[in-house]
Amino acid sequence: MEKRLIGRGVLAGALGGLCAFVFARIFVEPVIGRAVAFEDARMQAAREQGVHEHGAELFSRAVQANIGMGFGVLAFGVAIGALLAVVLVVAHGRVGSIRPRTTAILIAAAGFAAVYVVPLVKYPPNPPAVGHAETIRERTGLYLVMVAASLALAISGIWLGRRMAARLGNWNSAVISVVAYLVAVVALMLVLPSVDETPAGFPADDLYAFRLTALGTQLVLWTTTAVVFARLAGRLLDRTPSAGVLRRNQRAYTRLRAVR
Repeated sequence: MEKRLIGRGVLAGALGGLCAFVFARIFVEPVIGRAVAFEDARMQAAREQGVHEHGAELFSRAVQANIGMGFGVLAFGVAIGALLAVVLVVAHGRVGSIRPRTTAILIAAAGFAAVYVVPLVKYPPNPPAVGHAETIRERTGLYLVMVAASLALAISGIWLGRRMAARLGNWNSAVISVVAYLVAVVALMLVLPSVDETPAGFPADDLYAFRLTALGTQLVLWTTTAVVFARLAGRLLDRTPSAGVLRRNQRAYTRLRAVR
């Protein structure tokens, strides 16, 4: 059952990645093109002043906009779909009476918030021409730290909520775990250094449009993957008794035999 569920997650992620690529090709790529034009103009001005900043591009813009972007988004979608499937395998039978479809949607929503939305608040995505080449490793490292920390804090919040559910009830424990997560995330954002390397003269409208369309791309990817996976997983798991149901049936059978 686990292998079939993960296969469905990979399929849903591939479909989500395809839809996200189409969205990005239509809405994100024009903004990237304008940012590249700005960068080329800036480099040309630097060369005229005798300053050499970068070497030649390894791949043309056409390759980057089609093959590069398509492969990257598709691979990310497949990874997200597989991750959702693995988390659902672990959660199935351990979340009470919530149906598999609802569980899959909730997992995807929590993952989207923890993996993308929260890190975006601290380190929003930037188009080409924004950021210095010599600091790209530092900026990438800070972003990955934020993603890993946000995910770890989300898992810790879920664990805390499950520990308190028996005493405080599901609703109260959920509220406390979310508040604890948000407090920890805000504290982390205050500790991590900020990054602001937008060059002078870069159009603010293009920066805003890139970040908005990048968010839209991720929203399309996660939403499509979640909806398709929830549908496929629901069909599979609704026909398969959950671990919790099997345990309850086993306990009932044991008590019945003891009475006899």
